[in-house]
Amino acid sequence: MRMRTVTVPLLLLVLTARGLTQAPARYQPDWPGLEGETMAHFQALLRLDTTDPPGGEEPASLYIKQVLEKEGIPAQIVSLEPKRTNVVARLKGNGRKRPLLMMGHTDTVNVDPAKWTFPPFSATRNGGYVYGRGTVDDKDNVTASLMTMILLKRLNVPLDRDVIFLAEAGEEGTTRVGIQFMVNQHLPEIEAEYCIAEGGGVVRTGGKVEFAQVQTLEKIPRGIELTAKGISGHGSVPLQTNAIVHLANAVGAAAAWKGPRRINETTGAYFKRLATISPPEQAKQYLAALSLDSKTTEAAYDYFMANEPRHASMITSSISPNIFQAGYRINVIPSEAKAELDVRLLPDEDPEKFLDSVRQVIKDPSIEVKWSQRATRPGTGAANLESEAFRSLEAAVKRHYNTITLPTMSTGATDMAFLRAKGIQCYGIGPATDSEDGPRGFGAHSDQERILESELFRFVRFNWDVVIDLALAR
Repeated sequence: MRMRTVTVPLLLLVLTARGLTQAPARYQPDWPGLEGETMAHFQALLRLDTTDPPGGEEPASLYIKQVLEKEGIPAQIVSLEPKRTNVVARLKGNGRKRPLLMMGHTDTVNVDPAKWTFPPFSATRNGGYVYGRGTVDDKDNVTASLMTMILLKRLNVPLDRDVIFLAEAGEEGTTRVGIQFMVNQHLPEIEAEYCIAEGGGVVRTGGKVEFAQVQTLEKIPRGIELTAKGISGHGSVPLQTNAIVHLANAVGAAAAWKGPRRINETTGAYFKRLATISPPEQAKQYLAALSLDSKTTEAAYDYFMANEPRHASMITSSISPNIFQAGYRINVIPSEAKAELDVRLLPDEDPEKFLDSVRQVIKDPSIEVKWSQRATRPGTGAANLESEAFRSLEAAVKRHYNTITLPTMSTGATDMAFLRAKGIQCYGIGPATDSEDGPRGFGAHSDQERILESELFRFVRFNWDVVIDLALAR
């Protein structure tokens, strides 16, 4: 989509309907002419196996560094461990505003090559799609940020703030070598007023855009370990102390427990806005989730659990039993059994009080209940919904996708939590994907991960407009 230009004084054009700043014509990229270059960088990154574990982001880091430096943009590679590298680049502004950070991770989850129609690191183009591990998690964001840096430099765009690009390692499982390392040892190089990274996206159904999600908050991942101990014996003589029986009852009680329902600024805005574009019955449930009446919210929660489980997880701290370990042969009663529960806490949840509540729900002194060893994120407040950055994101969504923006609390986890803990306002964005793709096995972490070529190109343009609106010199 090309922008319509009008002659105005100085350097700015303002789209008055939404307040989105547009650069003058000489700072507008030739988007159709750039599609080949965008695709070349995207495919080059996809063809690098950066699965984590074991993690080997170095080839991607070297590629990004080479591309940036060819454009005259200094880039620095920093790492805590060999081959687990991060890339930082900065374009200087005049300093009137604090910096803007664009962030994407170069590692991906693992693959089972036998389950892929196209080889997972082939970046095959077929039927208007690009197939490959990382197409929507997260080499799409990396490519959009890379192209934005290239074009800012190439067009010599004047900036009111520094624009920083971080291509990080370890997001999929080893944050110690990625965002934690950067925050703990290189914060001055990435510190910013605003950050845009993964965590959001635009939802299409039947090829039609429904809404856009911008992540402004996320739940906190934790793990609970349950251990039951009893007396070992012969399986022909059942015992009341059977550890598996006690553990099974404990797991069932924890999974069935309904903790308190709570709404925060982000989820409140999310359900209110979603109700405005939903059929009457669904809209009724979304508004019921906001009710001050406990019976009403409980009914909404039950509806969500049966029909929209993700929304149930957005209004309470959640527990999902995912690992069960017990026994070693059929005729032996084991003396010990263990289970691990995937816990996602609301950002304002007190972890120790929550753990005590789980103990009270289980009500079995033979069960040890404790936090398991698991990588987690810091609990933080939400990004500001009234900020300049959120307004820019809304305006760009309207312009490129002509749809509503839903501020969203992610039930999963992203590396933005570490930046929010340092006071950086972070917003999760992403390209448009089809709601049908996930259930059909084409989504993030799936065996046929893919993205529409047209949506990759549209996302790059969207990313550019957001950065221009926030950073162009006034």
